[in-house]
Amino acid sequence: MSPTQPNNPLHGLTLESIVTFLVDFYGFEKLGGIIRIKCFNENPNIPSSLKFLRKTPWARKKVEDLYLRTRRN
Repeated sequence: MSPTQPNNPLHGLTLESIVTFLVDFYGFEKLGGIIRIKCFNENPNIPSSLKFLRKTPWARKKVEDLYLRTRRN
């Protein structure tokens, strides 16, 4: 862990790796039920989801929070 961000559990992770982990773990259908955003429910795929999440801070926060909860359990 880098000394510049010792308390950031997401440091060093890319958004793509987070989304890929969640899709592998839950699948798009269940992920779309947990986080109700269009990119997970209508014609879902990782590239379009990344494009949306990079532009939408509130949605990205929901995805990051779910990732942290999932990894913790």
